[in-house]
Amino acid sequence: MSELITKENWQELKAKLIEDYAILTEQGLQYEEGKEEKLLGMLQQKLGKTKAEIMSILREYTQR
Repeated sequence: MSELITKENWQELKAKLIEDYAILTEQGLQYEEGKEEKLLGMLQQKLGKTKAEIMSILREYTQR
């Protein structure tokens, strides 16, 4: 998980998430170092997806 969400790449990932999922907002996607699991849980809840599905989405974004 930590290799997918880092302080360095979070702005790019966040922009792609907001672009693809209108339910997500800038304010709701604030990065806090060490709280990546909490962020992942919020994404699961908001998007109605499993942890594996969220991880897959993030992997796709990092490979673009």
